[in-house]
Amino acid sequence: MYSSAAVWNPDQVLAQSSDLFVGTSGALPSAMADHQRTKPPGSGAVAYTINLENFSKRLTGFYTHWKEHRSDLWGSADAITIATPPTSEDLRYLKSSSLNIWLLGYEFPETVMVFMSKQIHFLCSQKKATLLETLKKSAKEAVGTDVVIHVKVKNDDGTILMDEILHAVRAQSKSGSPIVGYIAKEAPEGKLLETWSEKLGGSTLQLTDVTPGFSELFAVKDAIELICVRKAAYLTSSVMKNFVVPKLEKVIDEEKKVSHFSMMDDTEKVILDPSKIKVKLKAENVDICYPPIFQSGGKFDLRPSASSNDDNLYYDSTSVIICAIGSRYNSYCSNIARTFLIDATATQSKAYEVLLKAHDAAIGALKPGNKVSAAYQAAIAVVEKEAPELLPNLTKSAGTGIGLEFRESGFSLNSKTDRPLKAGMVFNVLLGFQNLRAKTNNPKTETFSLLLADTVIVSENPPEVLTAGCSKAVKDVAYSFNEEEEEEEPPAARPSVNGTDLFPSKATLRSDNQEMSKEELRRQHQAELARQKNEETARRLAGDGSGTADGRGPVRTSTELIAYKNANDMPYSKELMIQVDQKNEAILLPIYGSMVPFHVSTVKSVTSHQDNRTCTIRIIFNVPGTPFNPHDANSLKFQGAIYLKEITFRSKDLRHGSEVVQLIKTLRRQVASRESERAERATLVTQEKLQLFGNRMKPIKLPDLWIRPSFGGRGRKLPGTLEAHVNGFRYLTSRSDERVDIMYGNIKHAFFQPAEREMITLLHFHLHNHIMVGNRKTKDVQFYVEVMDVVQTLGGLRRSALDPDEIEEEQRERERKNRINMDFQNFVNKVHELWTQPQLKDLDLEFDMPLRELGFHGVPYKASAFIVPTSSCLVELVETPVLVVTLSEIEIVNLERVGLGQKNFDMTIVFKDFKKDVLRIDSIPSASLDGIKEWLDTTDLKYYESRLNLNWRPILKTIMDDPQKFIEDGGWEFLNLEASDSESDNTEESDQGYEPSDMESESSGDDNKDSESLVESDEDEEEDSEEDSEEEKGKSWEELEREASNADREKGDESDSEDERRRRKAKVLAKSRVPDLRKGVPLKRPKFR
Repeated sequence: MYSSAAVWNPDQVLAQSSDLFVGTSGALPSAMADHQRTKPPGSGAVAYTINLENFSKRLTGFYTHWKEHRSDLWGSADAITIATPPTSEDLRYLKSSSLNIWLLGYEFPETVMVFMSKQIHFLCSQKKATLLETLKKSAKEAVGTDVVIHVKVKNDDGTILMDEILHAVRAQSKSGSPIVGYIAKEAPEGKLLETWSEKLGGSTLQLTDVTPGFSELFAVKDAIELICVRKAAYLTSSVMKNFVVPKLEKVIDEEKKVSHFSMMDDTEKVILDPSKIKVKLKAENVDICYPPIFQSGGKFDLRPSASSNDDNLYYDSTSVIICAIGSRYNSYCSNIARTFLIDATATQSKAYEVLLKAHDAAIGALKPGNKVSAAYQAAIAVVEKEAPELLPNLTKSAGTGIGLEFRESGFSLNSKTDRPLKAGMVFNVLLGFQNLRAKTNNPKTETFSLLLADTVIVSENPPEVLTAGCSKAVKDVAYSFNEEEEEEEPPAARPSVNGTDLFPSKATLRSDNQEMSKEELRRQHQAELARQKNEETARRLAGDGSGTADGRGPVRTSTELIAYKNANDMPYSKELMIQVDQKNEAILLPIYGSMVPFHVSTVKSVTSHQDNRTCTIRIIFNVPGTPFNPHDANSLKFQGAIYLKEITFRSKDLRHGSEVVQLIKTLRRQVASRESERAERATLVTQEKLQLFGNRMKPIKLPDLWIRPSFGGRGRKLPGTLEAHVNGFRYLTSRSDERVDIMYGNIKHAFFQPAEREMITLLHFHLHNHIMVGNRKTKDVQFYVEVMDVVQTLGGLRRSALDPDEIEEEQRERERKNRINMDFQNFVNKVHELWTQPQLKDLDLEFDMPLRELGFHGVPYKASAFIVPTSSCLVELVETPVLVVTLSEIEIVNLERVGLGQKNFDMTIVFKDFKKDVLRIDSIPSASLDGIKEWLDTTDLKYYESRLNLNWRPILKTIMDDPQKFIEDGGWEFLNLEASDSESDNTEESDQGYEPSDMESESSGDDNKDSESLVESDEDEEEDSEEDSEEEKGKSWEELEREASNADREKGDESDSEDERRRRKAKVLAKSRVPDLRKGVPLKRPKFR
């Protein structure tokens, strides 16, 4: 049925484990040959050599077993012939191929081997013979046999050589009719093997089947074989745990439509490339045992020959999903199967629990000395005790032996096999229930099956379950998505929307049905989000106080502004002139014949003015109690103190005056900068100390990075290296003072954005608490590399797209971009591995990547930028200042200026912390509206729409001042304008009814005027409001004119009143003029109030 994987032939060679032979990797001509890496002929490959030590050891074991069990297992054979067929594209396992790999380390296609007591004959091509020549000495020393090689030339059918081999068989036999053992189930393939089969059948030799002998020989694995099985099982369980299970969860969670065949194909690719799941096995040494199996939707087949169909994965309530995968390492097989339950019924849960106990009982019975049948009998005992009604549905065996063959014949775990178990045997323990019935109303879940499989080694201790890394416990395979509903309760009917049934009638057009159902589902989801959001907001406002923070940092009191502790510390001065003491940060001013010191922090500003002969210096001081200078604790304590507000000096020394002013400004700037940095550092949260990797483990490094924000300073900026250590990152440049430590525990979000249409590839960290980068306090730290250099073409001429230099330059840029992206990706992958360690697992850190397909353009600050969602944030990381909004911190989103005729709209993000200002993203193209709505809805964010921009500060203040009234008034539903709009639209449509087509062209002009009046400037709105007020008061034109003239007289503007009256009258008459109905112009519909 299957063929093994490791094949050697004259043109291509596959290297197996170095424990079996020495060489480099080559090719694998099997069913999965297209997945393997092939070394082309003549590429200078290293010559392969067979591991002679391993060959001698196994040849001795083979001959010993043959001698001891000649009569019971080997059919009393005098000679044993093995004929290996040509390579095939089919996935199959053959005893002949298994013997080749087990004994020689390679599969030798189209080769005949005959084992006798004194000789071993090989019939093969010249190139294979060259490799087999090395066996002669080892075979002689191991079992005392001579190796005889018969080389078949290319065009020879080999009959003469076959006659020589058969003659040797007769010559060494003690009887006149020797018995020759062969593998009966393997039909001859190819001209060479067919000729050999005819020779055997036409001779006087007696033929006997030696399959049981090889099954027993291969059953007990040595240490090298067990290592290969363990590696294969580790790969299998890792694929199931780290790829299949997360993939299924993602598909179910996002409700994607994925076929079983697609799941099979994706899983097969992961097995063939273990690096995708961070398994450090070489891809050329691994292969699949069979195409991965995925089954659901009521169609189940528990036979090993089952396959995945093209049906979509079915994961509705009460559904069952079966997954089975097998992988090989150096041709040694392993297998695992798991069953996943979705909102399982009581019947399904009980059946799975019984199967789990029976499976564990079968594994527990695999002990040396027991019979092979003990495993299945243990499983039957559990089923009979726990649920005897399920016994007819139990599989007919509990698995088979596994190794070089996926199913080792003669070691099936059924009730009939009475062979003894031995340490070193490996079994695929596979148990299941077929075609059980569940009481559901869904035909796809009425019939279900269950399956469990693990790879197990029989040992002196309890059996070793190699695939136990992927759990089969009920809590890990049973998923519940109907948390608020009980199974016994019938599903509630879905509510209708706007008085119409949510489910369309048969007369509804299919296209309209699809569009409406999508929009209705979104509206229904938004309505549910609104209810949940109002309840959440009510609970939060009820628990929090409404007090607001003043937002001011700590104010430095005047007691801290001490320049000199006593007068003796003041510098001596012979002349009464302004002095600047930079050491004590003070200025000394001559006042009434004495030098009076002032700390430079008390100076608010200093200016100078020069005329022809004098220089005037004006110094203004900070005075507590004035605007922008609040009282501090010291000023309140000494309320009677007198403060100097301003002082002016005039000097004839122009040079000294200008120097003094410059010194004061410089000193004031330095002190202000230092105090600002000190105040920033005072508010920082103390970080843990960075633990560096020792000598045994080197840190993960990413060199040649730039940092944002930069360190500052006037020196030339330098790139640095980012290092990942035990508990944090460290970025450092060649300058000793340029160093930044970022603790893993302080990282709130980590982003990796490769360069696609941008000029940089970057890593960005958004932190919980501020840190200092240079002298800047920040929560966002970014490391980036420019992937393209800025090039300016001299001469200004436009270069042709076909210019070879231009093409070469573009190619270099692409290669540079790809190389940089790959370096960043490798760094991210290694850091991910570090973050999965137990001590860091609780931090739940991972690098998030922006989803460019969901991005949109907008103006979050001052310039337009491309804003991109991620799985947990909304970010813009290229332009500065960067934008990082955590989705879980958003209360609601209001889409403003949304209406017909608008090219752009705005997005206002309201945070759950009402003390925080809202975030506005302006000028978003209207083409992005539907995509943004869909994204907000899928991320469970409630959004509203409005036609105008709102002033959010007073709105949030009103909510915080009286949260109870906000909740009683419906919470955020005051933003929901859809209900009133739909009512008004329905009223107008019902009043107007259907208009004939010949009237539409004539009325289009008036309709356009109406639509324009909704979005025009304020002039039209003011005019409409004037009309409305006049209609409400009911005054005539004469009364209004009289009131206007009286008002003009009072203001003294009578000369202009006549002209104004004419203009107003003409304007009102033009607006109130009734159209001539005889011309066929319809009346303008009145505005709905």
